[in-house]
Amino acid sequence: MPPNILVFVVLTVIALSVFLYIFPVSLWISAVFSGVKVSLMNLVLMRFRKVPPGLIVRSLILATKAGIKGIDTQVLETHFLAKGNVENVIKALIVADKASLGMNFKQATAIDLAGRDVLKAVQVSVTPYMITVPAITGVSLDGIQLITEARVTVRTNIQQLVGGAGEDTIKARIGQGIIARIGASDNFMEVIEKPEEISTKVLENGLDAGTAYEILSIDISDISIGENIGAKLQIDQAQADLDVANAKAEERRAMAVALEQEMLATVQKANAKLIEEETKVPPAISQAFRQGNIYRV
Repeated sequence: MPPNILVFVVLTVIALSVFLYIFPVSLWISAVFSGVKVSLMNLVLMRFRKVPPGLIVRSLILATKAGIKGIDTQVLETHFLAKGNVENVIKALIVADKASLGMNFKQATAIDLAGRDVLKAVQVSVTPYMITVPAITGVSLDGIQLITEARVTVRTNIQQLVGGAGEDTIKARIGQGIIARIGASDNFMEVIEKPEEISTKVLENGLDAGTAYEILSIDISDISIGENIGAKLQIDQAQADLDVANAKAEERRAMAVALEQEMLATVQKANAKLIEEETKVPPAISQAFRQGNIYRV
């Protein structure tokens, strides 16, 4: 093949590729045959707006085939430019529509832009899932420590998904409710024999208020007996009382020793004074003889 013809072929291929990139004719034909109303010029303009026309058209075709109404290229482009996940939103709307959840495009995009996985949220709303609450330690009124493990079955509350609290809040509230219920039990056997009462009482408190979930059930999966906190406190109190008594006894002993030392010092001082006075007697007697104040018999 002559060089000129080869260059012409290469340039033609490049020009055709650029043309088909700017004017996605095949994509437009697919849209038309799928019942999606979109103009070729609109697809061209998407390129200049840095919006992938393939994503928009595929999403529109998917929504149209699923019977989702009220969606056009403009709202999808807007959501894409707002850094939203267009494909996830459309799939979530389809699942919600089939499950009769009553979620519209505005709600779906709001959930998506709030940073939540809207598709997963809708799936959880249709198929509840289980949250495992970490081990919770409570103490009954008789002082026995009980360690419980709970599993909470929840489903997504679509209406409160935007602005609602997440799983951590559910876990914290469940833990608080279980601790309060154990603490209200007269003895630990009440809890061990009837763990379902804990679930019932905690569930009645409406712990899912203000959260993105609806609590369906709370199941106590395991209860273990820990330490006897009451007995331990009594032992600690007895040890503290013993330490105080020993301290007071030591204080009294020290005072007695100090008093004994003081009395001994007083006696020694008196003895020294007596000895000093006794040493003065012989000179006094001798002086008296010399002065004639004492006569020999």
